[in-house]
Amino acid sequence: MRYDLIEENDKIIIKNIKNFEPKHIFECGQAFRWHVEEDDSYTIVAFGKILNISKVGNDAIFSNTNKEDFLKIWYHYFDLDRDYDKIKDELSKDEIVKEAIKFGSGMRILNQDEWEMLISFITSANNMISRIKKSLNLLSEKYGELIGEYRGNKYYSFPSAESLNRLSLEDIKDCGLGFRAKYILSAANIISREEIDVYAIKNLPTEDARRDLLIFPGVGPKVADCIMLFSMEKSDAFPIDVWVKRVMEYFYLKEDTKLKVIQKYGEEKFGHLAGFAQQYLFYYARELGIGKKK
Repeated sequence: MRYDLIEENDKIIIKNIKNFEPKHIFECGQAFRWHVEEDDSYTIVAFGKILNISKVGNDAIFSNTNKEDFLKIWYHYFDLDRDYDKIKDELSKDEIVKEAIKFGSGMRILNQDEWEMLISFITSANNMISRIKKSLNLLSEKYGELIGEYRGNKYYSFPSAESLNRLSLEDIKDCGLGFRAKYILSAANIISREEIDVYAIKNLPTEDARRDLLIFPGVGPKVADCIMLFSMEKSDAFPIDVWVKRVMEYFYLKEDTKLKVIQKYGEEKFGHLAGFAQQYLFYYARELGIGKKK
C-alpha cells in the first residue's frame, strides 16, 4: 500500500488514510494495553515502545515515534500493508457483514507479540476487558521494565516468560489474576524450559498452530484462535466469544448452537477472511447489543 507519509516533531502523519479509526481498532477486544487520553487520542505500549495515535480529519497522527521505528515496528503492527478495501468488498457479498463493516469501517487487525497475546488471552477467560487491562498493566508494572514516561504516565514492557517463571503463584494472583494465575505460571514455565517456541507456531498451518497452542493449560479453542488471529497472521481463525456466538445465532444459526458448529460454519462461510468477518461482527454485536436477551 502507498501512503503520503510526513515526519515532523517526533510524529508521523499519514495523510488521507483509509480504513483507520483508533476507536474501532483498540475497542474491538484485540488489544489491552492502551488508554484514551483527554483529547480522545489513544496511547499504547507495545514492543518496548510508547505510541500515541489520533485521527484528525482524514489524517492519522502517530506521536512519540520517528520514521525508522514507524517503518520497522508500527507499519506492520497496524497491518498497513494490507488492502482493506479488497477485504471489505469480498466480505460485503454477505449482507449482514456488509452492515457490520459500515459500523466498524476503520477496524484493522493488529500484529502483536505472540508471548504477550498468549498471556493476555489466557487472562481474558471469563473476564471483562476493564479487568483484563488492569491486571495486565499491573503485571507489567511489577515485573516488566520501565520504558519511559509519556503525558505524565509511566509505561512498562510486558514481562518475559523468564521473569514470570521466577514468581510464585501468589505473586501472580496479586495482580488480580485469580484462577488464571496457575495457567500463566504454567505457560511461563513451558516457554522458559523451551518446550514450545511460541514464536515458531505462526509458521505452522492453522490447524497445527491451534494444536500446539492447546497444549498450554488455560488455552481453549477461543483463546487459541484469538492468539493466532491477533499475533500470528492466521486470518482464517474464527474466535468465538459470547458476542460472536450471539451474533452468529441471531443472524445465521439457531439459538444454543454448539461452539464447534459455529466455528465450522464461520470458517467455511468466510474462508481465509474468517478472522476479519469475526472482528466486524464482534464489534457490531457488542456495540449494538445484538442477540442479548432483555
